[in-house]
Amino acid sequence: MDSDRRFLSQFDTHFEAINQALTKPLDTPIPLIRDIGAHSLLGEGKRLRPLLFVLSARLCGYGSRKVYRYSSVFEYIHTASLLHDDVLDNAETRRRKPAVRNVWGNSAAILGGDYFYAKASLVALEIDKSELTRILTETTIRMVEGQFLELNHAHDWRMAKDQYMQIISAKTAELIAAACACGGVVADADRKKVRKLSGFGLNLGISFQLIDDLLDYFSSEEQFGKPVGKDLKEGKITLPLIYALERLKRNEAERLADRFRNNTAKEEEYSKVVALVRQSGVRELIRADAVAYAARAAGFLDSFAESPFKKALLDLNSYLVERSF
Repeated sequence: MDSDRRFLSQFDTHFEAINQALTKPLDTPIPLIRDIGAHSLLGEGKRLRPLLFVLSARLCGYGSRKVYRYSSVFEYIHTASLLHDDVLDNAETRRRKPAVRNVWGNSAAILGGDYFYAKASLVALEIDKSELTRILTETTIRMVEGQFLELNHAHDWRMAKDQYMQIISAKTAELIAAACACGGVVADADRKKVRKLSGFGLNLGISFQLIDDLLDYFSSEEQFGKPVGKDLKEGKITLPLIYALERLKRNEAERLADRFRNNTAKEEEYSKVVALVRQSGVRELIRADAVAYAARAAGFLDSFAESPFKKALLDLNSYLVERSF
């Protein structure tokens, strides 16, 4: 954890400016919006998406301080999606705190998500670039499609890796790709550079989510900020479990799946599945997958001139594979 903090400290100036920009939508006369915003938007988020937008814009020569105001678009969208996800998942916690739905109820969480989506749209209109608006609209559609796919495969213990990859690409990687691509758009970069930045972000985003899903089984609640095995309890079948099930005999995997599909599993059985995954030898397989996607991401920046911002993006890409939270 200390090494994570040390690495991220190099971006503190950016984080401070991003956080300052994020307080703008909380200037509202409605107390509940302020409370939900302070609880969710200004919580312990990594600020990965706005940071990638800022670094991508700087890489392409955009020097204005407006970059921080514009970066808030991506944290608003991300926060909105989390508020809605927590309602769909009946989540109890988020980022080491009770989920908004657990404090103020599902209706408030849904309205809070709607509010932040609308705020993201307002900031996007300030930028006044049709290409950016197109990217954001298509990205939001893909995120919702990803949520539908995940809903369709809830408790689906027969889900294959390619279906899992479709879900994480749509739900997570597409917004990260959009943040990087839009950094190029605000800097008036040519289409080729924007596509390269999008490819960088998409592959980084897949790598990021692979590690996130790995940590759900192999980290601790103190490190990761959410209970270990949370995805499994919410009916989400992720790659660690998919790989672990492939190593079981078919009848063993079916018997195990039946227990959870019928909602008859007890708490200790969830713990047994977590232990099964941990002992199955999948950790290095998934890490290797994540490293491969990170390497693919780095390749998309090869054509960019060397600069402190290119180095920062590449370093961040490498760090995200090794992180502990």
